[in-house]
Amino acid sequence: MDVAAELLISVFLVISGIFGFVGSYGLVKLKNTVQRLHAPTKATTLGVGGVLLASIIFFYVDTGHVSVHELLISLFLFLTAPITANFIAKAYLARNTPQDELPPSDRDFGWSIYDDPPDGEADR
Repeated sequence: MDVAAELLISVFLVISGIFGFVGSYGLVKLKNTVQRLHAPTKATTLGVGGVLLASIIFFYVDTGHVSVHELLISLFLFLTAPITANFIAKAYLARNTPQDELPPSDRDFGWSIYDDPPDGEADR
């Protein structure tokens, strides 16, 4: 294998390790769920993306073909991580936001996360 390819693969792996470490450290040290959510979704996604890039380069240099598996994993990772983060953030806000802090709803039934409609809206 070419020395330049080995160096490039090593750089991607080291950068990936740094991102993974920062994401893991942030997950442990940050205080609440929303802060903890940011560290692993951003940093760890970049860390796994770097490992996948290193793998793509390795197999391209070794076999001469671009591996489709890593490309599919990357696509799946970059599509699902933000969606998962959005769902977790919405669940956190729904559990930790009191009903009186929400803006008024223009619907007949109020906000879906509360069982009882606000006072005065039960008779509509």
